[in-house]
Amino acid sequence: MKIVFTGGGTGGHIYPLIAIIREIKAIYPKDKKLSLFYIGPKTSYGLDDLKKEGVKIKNIKAGKIRRQKNLKAIFKDIIDISFNIPMGILNSVFILKTIRPDIIFSKGGFGAFPVLFANRFFKYPLFLHESDSVPGKVTQKFIKYATKVFVSFDNMNIAKTIVVGNPIRKEILNGDREEAIKLFNITETRPIVLILGGSQGAEKINELILGVLQDLLKNFELIHQCGEKNLDHTDLLYKTIVEKEALDKFYHLYGYLDEIQMKHALAVAHIVVSRAGAASIFEIAACGKPSILIPLPESAQDHQARNAYIYSQTGAAKVMEPQNPTPHMLYSNLMEIFSKPQILKNMQSAAFNFAKPRAGEEIARHILNLT
Repeated sequence: MKIVFTGGGTGGHIYPLIAIIREIKAIYPKDKKLSLFYIGPKTSYGLDDLKKEGVKIKNIKAGKIRRQKNLKAIFKDIIDISFNIPMGILNSVFILKTIRPDIIFSKGGFGAFPVLFANRFFKYPLFLHESDSVPGKVTQKFIKYATKVFVSFDNMNIAKTIVVGNPIRKEILNGDREEAIKLFNITETRPIVLILGGSQGAEKINELILGVLQDLLKNFELIHQCGEKNLDHTDLLYKTIVEKEALDKFYHLYGYLDEIQMKHALAVAHIVVSRAGAASIFEIAACGKPSILIPLPESAQDHQARNAYIYSQTGAAKVMEPQNPTPHMLYSNLMEIFSKPQILKNMQSAAFNFAKPRAGEEIARHILNLT
């Protein structure tokens, strides 16, 4: 059996694919041959992890139409429309013709477009998964060609849909508090806040944290994933803000958390401050962690804000307005939650009730039952 996976550009697209791939490998008959491929744009997030799963990587050109319309964005749009997207489609036609897959599975995003467009010439069985509460443009365009459409949230009225949640790597659930204490040099003297900016980090969240860092460290211990590209700048600002000798031991700064670090960080954290991508929400929920969500205001179709508000209705999270969050607002939210232990307990229960940790397994079984 040959399966092609596609999806575009960030960890939020790639890591759910890894979750599904692990489930497929776990339940596929051991006496039969299984070949797995990924076709998509070259990105620094997740492709090495796909290779570790035995997936053959086929990189293609891809492009997107940007919402911002300044001169720089318009120039990039022209390059993508006239060169990158057509080249990506041609590359995909050639690759699909060579592989001749039994199934194509798309996680959406601009990186999937050339593959899905090319598949119109072949009509291989197509499965789509939409992470967010609002279907992305690529998903919308190819729904009519899909065999099945998996969705994370139950608010979408789309034909052929199956509500499964967003696939998470089950290994994320195997974190150990004692291992985390050793790994991050946790003092265990105050509540632990895990700050996540997604696979690429989040400059705005970093600014919010740094804006009240001194006050935060007097009350909490922080594990802060700031993004690789932001690490040096964030570290420099931190050193100018904090009374180093007194509070340094309560601040643990990382550019990126790998899978092992992430699972232990989630195990030891009392609360998570995060963007509101579906991948983050479903991992946080599966670990039963209360959260404060700060949606990315520039997200396509405002999907992060919609994800956040739907999730917050369960009682598992508080949402900060994406357009105007302030450092003191974040600090106040944290202090309020920890001043009333019952709030924290209720949020934890709501997170567990929302979680769908078997999403990857459900999708894998649907895919394999096709043949």
